[in-house]
Amino acid sequence: MADPSERINELKIDRSAAPPPARNWWLPALLLVVVAGIAAWWLLAGRGGGTVQVETDIARRPPSAAAANSVLDASGYVVARRQTTVSSKITGKVEEVLVEEGMRVEAGQVVATLDDSTERAQLDLAVSRVEAARAQLDEIRAQLRNAKLARDRLLDLRERDLASQSSVDQAVATYDELEARLETGEENVKVAERSVALAEDALANMTIRAPFSGMVVTKNAQPGEMISPVSAGGGFTRTGICTIIDTDSLEIEVDVNEAYIQRVEPGQRVSAVLDAYPDWRIPAEVVAIIPTADRQKATVRVRIGFLERDRRILRDMGVKVSFLGALPANEEPEVQGVMIAGQALHSDDSGDYVWLVRNGAAERRNVEVGGPRDRNRVLVVSGLVAGDTVVQSAESPLENGQRIKTASD
Repeated sequence: MADPSERINELKIDRSAAPPPARNWWLPALLLVVVAGIAAWWLLAGRGGGTVQVETDIARRPPSAAAANSVLDASGYVVARRQTTVSSKITGKVEEVLVEEGMRVEAGQVVATLDDSTERAQLDLAVSRVEAARAQLDEIRAQLRNAKLARDRLLDLRERDLASQSSVDQAVATYDELEARLETGEENVKVAERSVALAEDALANMTIRAPFSGMVVTKNAQPGEMISPVSAGGGFTRTGICTIIDTDSLEIEVDVNEAYIQRVEPGQRVSAVLDAYPDWRIPAEVVAIIPTADRQKATVRVRIGFLERDRRILRDMGVKVSFLGALPANEEPEVQGVMIAGQALHSDDSGDYVWLVRNGAAERRNVEVGGPRDRNRVLVVSGLVAGDTVVQSAESPLENGQRIKTASD
């Protein structure tokens, strides 16, 4: 029989034996996931699903050939011909302001509301008066019908000598009196209805609307402040909600020395350069010469209208203008179109095109080129307007709708 101690020794664990090798199966799986993620990102970036870094260029009008033919130079400012400070017709407390600076508003859009609790109570009272006047009028009409029956009955009896003349006279007088009261009641109803119209107008005045479409440039009042159409003492009452300008009415005003005003005439071509964009020449023309002079400055004011609209033109910007003379006979007229970087122009089987930047995305735009293509700057005569932003270079191919990011973002 075996010794029990030997059987017990067989059950002991041998600590000196090497452990079996571990199976690190998760490492290949993790590597596979990483590779798949990189591949998916690369595919999305290459097919419009990602954001591509780009460099952009601004389409600008070509330099004018007549710019050197200036007969007079002057400086002035961009002004809005059509602007207004929106206020209320009556004094009231501002309840809500619905606009901010830089916001575009349409004609008739609500820009603010005033506290209208009193005006609503006045309207309810006026409506109640109309209802009371109409009820009184119905009562008079009922009485008039009874008086007419009584009068006709007594007249019939009088013809048969069955009623006295005094009773007939009394019935006729009662009828005439009620008929006059009916006319008065009808006028009272009209007066009450006009009172309702006045109350409705007063309530409508508590809602302030934009008089025309334009851009809000200043916000002058806040909820809780008092506003009045006239200036009040103490400085605690506002006289306007906001200032709106019509951006389509932007023009240039310059003061020309009266000694040189003979060089300017209505309709004359002008080349304008904003101080903020010294390389951008904007075509313009003289709109009017104000028929009065400033005796203090010995100048005459001249209005100049833009022939090209652009969002970069802002009110109160400084501007320098050149009044242009007639082109010499051997000089070509001003070149039409815009100039862009040559790298921004692309071509394929369908023709020439560029990538236009629209709301942070690339948009393909077919264009027509009007000059040599192998220049640093290319003339585009169709498809673009001055101020458009085009992609000059991109880190990867673009597609329609491709999200893009510029260096300034």
